[in-house]
Amino acid sequence: MEAIAFCPAHITGFFKAHVEGNQKDTEEFGSMGAGFSIKQGVTTKVIVSKLTDQKTNFKISIKGFKSDKTDVSEFVLNEFLKLGNFEKFFFDIEHKIEIPVGYGLGSSGAVALSLSYALNQVLDTKLNGWEIATIAHNAEVNCKTGLGDVLASYYGGFEIRTKPGAPGVGKVEQIKADDVSILMICFSPISTQKFMQHQLSKINGLGGKMVEKLIESKDYNHFQDMSLEFAQYVNVMTPRMEKLIQELSINGIKSGIALFGETVFSIVPKELENKVLEIFKNYPEGKIISSQLDNQGARLLYN
Repeated sequence: MEAIAFCPAHITGFFKAHVEGNQKDTEEFGSMGAGFSIKQGVTTKVIVSKLTDQKTNFKISIKGFKSDKTDVSEFVLNEFLKLGNFEKFFFDIEHKIEIPVGYGLGSSGAVALSLSYALNQVLDTKLNGWEIATIAHNAEVNCKTGLGDVLASYYGGFEIRTKPGAPGVGKVEQIKADDVSILMICFSPISTQKFMQHQLSKINGLGGKMVEKLIESKDYNHFQDMSLEFAQYVNVMTPRMEKLIQELSINGIKSGIALFGETVFSIVPKELENKVLEIFKNYPEGKIISSQLDNQGARLLYN
């Protein structure tokens, strides 16, 4: 038995975290904020076979960009194993990761949600979309790898998260951004886990105000301005990022910061794509990603 699912990567420009309350109700935890999903992401294949004499009932392998952690995947698998009599099955899980891990592109959320979709299909557990995504959301919250990426990438597109929580609890509003190109340059990773442990209290006031302002304007250029303001306020801007952002600005190009990573993005009309790429190429140490919005969100793939 085999199933394949895909989840787009997601970039957050600013947010307000909600992590207070009963620790058992993790579907209520999450973040308000705003961001966008892109065409690249994580594709997960699950092959289920009969368990023989293996010492473990699963194997997790990763293709593409590497991650040294499998705790999110193990959490999701263990939650599905509670839903039926699957003790005699062996799970061969393969994640194909198209985006750098740890650079603010929501890779852990995409791993969790694509795996949830694939397991629901291959095990025929018949969960609805919100239930599938809630397992992935809870994995992120419990493993402290993210708060709002699962809600956002479940729906896809360019979103404002107006209420925190897992899909079905949290709510989003869409921003219209037709015919835009999304260019990113990734310099180095930042630990989301460490940041969430030490910085959350500082950032919540500003993030909440920005959500209200963006709901009024629903403008992606306004979003980019607020993303830069937010990054400066929470002190994640490096000299290299500042130099690049200034160079883009001199050329009339807006940009933002992916949280959390040393990653600069620019959302521009397609006719400006080459101009942005020319500037990015002045920074050969960075990984350049060219993309577009993914408006479908997480989904099963069929052979």
